[in-house]
Amino acid sequence: MERVVSAGIIDSYFSKLKSNLSLDAAIVGGGPSGLVAAYYLAKMGRKVALFERKLAPGGGMWGGAMMFNQIMVQQEAVFILDELGIRHEPYGEGYCTVDSVHSTSALIYKATQAGATVFNCFSVEDVVFQDNAVRGLVVNWAPVHREGLHVDPLVIMAGAVLEGTGHDCEVCRLVARKNGIRLDTPSGEVMGERSLSIELGEKTTVENTKQVYPGLYVSGMAANGVSGSFRMGPIFGGMLLSGKKAAEMIAADLDRRK
Repeated sequence: MERVVSAGIIDSYFSKLKSNLSLDAAIVGGGPSGLVAAYYLAKMGRKVALFERKLAPGGGMWGGAMMFNQIMVQQEAVFILDELGIRHEPYGEGYCTVDSVHSTSALIYKATQAGATVFNCFSVEDVVFQDNAVRGLVVNWAPVHREGLHVDPLVIMAGAVLEGTGHDCEVCRLVARKNGIRLDTPSGEVMGERSLSIELGEKTTVENTKQVYPGLYVSGMAANGVSGSFRMGPIFGGMLLSGKKAAEMIAADLDRRK
């Protein structure tokens, strides 16, 4: 039995990894916008995988607000909650409350059920840069990155890369620094996140979801961080809408390149 258990895990994992070495879309970061993007891309029939550094995908959605495991979603994004089967309760005019554990686990389940693959404990340390476009990821185990071990990575090729890493905007910073290119921002660089303004932050999260360089897209807090806009706190409608918009933009771009 011991041998069968180990062999089954090894055989199935490496089969899964091998089948995802070439993707339509690679998503970096498993927060809510990345999970929603993975769901919609998979639903559209795209081959998509999500790479999350932590043990559990979900980003900041798990913790709710200050470890009160409730979050808020505005009415404009409730249709996504309904599509994903996430329970919600109305609160005030134009808002609803959602259990953060229920909603986060639902996002993970629905994305994988639709056909997206999630790889946890992966760290993205670089991108593949070909013909002045981002065309894949350079990946390693997250513990290797954390411990600073000198271990060479592997490569995942992708038609498009979506950065959903949150506040740090790690992928965009790396691409701009290493390749001397200008991003589609007012300064041409990662402008950095501004302080909290919920109404503006929610609005600009969706507005700033875009392609910032050929093959490289941003969503969620990374979208606001790259374009120099506001954080928004424990309200997640903008995150959900950002993920859906990113998926639609990537799918349309992939279709144009056929």
